[in-house]
Amino acid sequence: MQATSEMADTFTGKAELVSAKVSRIKTLAEAFAYTVALCDGKEMCPLLVSGCELNLSDPSLQLCREKTGKIIAAPDLTPEQGAELRALCAARGMELIDSGLRRHLGGLDIGFTVCDLGIAETGTLVLNSASEEVRLATMVSETHVAVLPLSKLRATSYEAEPELLAFMADTPGYLAFITGASRTADIERVLALGVHGPLELHILLWEDN
Repeated sequence: MQATSEMADTFTGKAELVSAKVSRIKTLAEAFAYTVALCDGKEMCPLLVSGCELNLSDPSLQLCREKTGKIIAAPDLTPEQGAELRALCAARGMELIDSGLRRHLGGLDIGFTVCDLGIAETGTLVLNSASEEVRLATMVSETHVAVLPLSKLRATSYEAEPELLAFMADTPGYLAFITGASRTADIERVLALGVHGPLELHILLWEDN
């Protein structure tokens, strides 16, 4: 199914209403370059460990020193795609990881994913997150960069129903619906971003069709 220009515009408008930053790309290589440039322009996400100023054991000191550079997590790429992104990261002095994300729960600068579906009417991304590594990349990184192929964009959730049912039939599963950056207003009704997930969501609409 081919996404119309109107669908893409609707998706962009809805996503931007909830603080997402939406851009258009023509190739996945552009997405890699965008992600690395974005990471390069940000301050390193610190590993916040209390007590590092104390007289610690060697293992504890190692934990305090663990985050020494910027990290991009991209757990669901093909080997060829991973090699391409890793080379770009290495050229900027960054580390690319695709597994073992539990060891980096306090210090992921960017999580990079390619989404399975998009819903235009709400600006929502749909990501098959059965893999724990994918879940962690989208939940504990400071910034989430999500690539949405336009061939996967649907006008409404009803139009996406057959594909959603197919995902849910593959049990046990974990299907994530992501609309905008993480937000809450639990604390004195003041809107705060990044409390339960990434502070920023960058969506790259990939013109793959």
